[in-house]
Amino acid sequence: MRQPLRCTIAWLAAAALALATLTARASEVAPVELAAGVYVLPGTGGEPDASNLGRVGNAGFIVGRSGVLVIDTGTSYLHGRALLDAIRSVTDRPVRLAIVTHTRQEFLFGGAAFREQGIPIAMHQGAADLMASRCETCLKTLRATLGEDAMRGTAMYKPDIRFTDPLGMDAAALIGRPIQLLYFGHSSGPGDIAVYDPRSRTLFAGGLLDARRIPDVLDSDLPRWSEALRSLQALPAEVIVPGHGPQGGKRMITLVERYLDQLTTRVRALQSGGAPLSEVPDSTALPEFASWDQYDTVHRRNAALVYLRYEREQLYKSPLGASKP
Repeated sequence: MRQPLRCTIAWLAAAALALATLTARASEVAPVELAAGVYVLPGTGGEPDASNLGRVGNAGFIVGRSGVLVIDTGTSYLHGRALLDAIRSVTDRPVRLAIVTHTRQEFLFGGAAFREQGIPIAMHQGAADLMASRCETCLKTLRATLGEDAMRGTAMYKPDIRFTDPLGMDAAALIGRPIQLLYFGHSSGPGDIAVYDPRSRTLFAGGLLDARRIPDVLDSDLPRWSEALRSLQALPAEVIVPGHGPQGGKRMITLVERYLDQLTTRVRALQSGGAPLSEVPDSTALPEFASWDQYDTVHRRNAALVYLRYEREQLYKSPLGASKP
C-alpha cells in the first residue's frame, strides 16, 4: 500500500508545482514605456499554445491626467489580471475603459478580469457582432489548446459599450488626455479600429497591422483595407504598435501594403491563367515574406481565400470585397 501512496503524493506534488509555475508565469507581464504615459504589453508572437499561454498578441495602455485607457484585454481571464497588475505597477490612476480593437481571441478574452473590477469594455458594433457569432467556438478551442488551468475564469461576454461612430466615444474626457479612435469601415475586419495618441504620436494599430507576421485576410475587405493603410500612412505617427510583433515605424505599413499587393497580384494571375484551387497554395510563393511568422500556414490559407473571392467576383460580377466562400 505504501508504493501507491508514494506515487499519489508525488503526483500531487508535481501537480502543485505545475500549478504554481503556471500561476507565476500568468502573473508576469512587463510593460514597456514607448513615450511619456504610453506603454505596450508585448505578446510572444507565434500561435497560441501551452508554452506561451496563448499570449501572442500585443496589448497597451495610455495614462492620462485622470485615468487610464487600455487597448485590448488579452487572451484569458488570467492574462487580463496580469495586464491590470502590470498597469498598477506603473500608475495608481484608475482604469476608466478598455477598448477591444478587433475580433481575435488573443485580444478579447481577458475581458472578464476587467469587468469583475467594474471596468467597462468598448467595441465597435461590427466587431461585437462577429465576436457573438463565433467566439464561443474560439473559447472551446483555446481551452483544448491551453488547458483548463490556463483558461480558468475565462468566459464569453457582451461588451458594455458598442459604438458605430468612434468620434462619439470621448476617451479623452475619460482619462484627461487627447485620444483618437480611428475607424475606416470594414477593412482588415468588421469593426476593426486603431487608437492614436497625438501627444506622443503613437499608434496602436490593432488588426490593421502586424509586424513580420503574415496578415490574415479571412475577415477582410481588401480594397478598403488598402485604403485604411493609406490613411495610416498619412498620420504623423512616429511609433506604431501592431497587433502582433515588435513596435516600429511607418515601414511596417509599407511592408503590409506590399504583401497584400503581391498576394492579390499573384493569385489574380493564377486565376486568370486557369490554375485550379488545389495548386494555388503551392504556387503563391512570396520569397520576400517567407521568413515572416505564419508564412507556412496563414499565407497558404490567404492564397486560397483570395482565389475563391476572385472566382466569386467572376461568377457574380461583384467587386472583390469581404464576402467569403
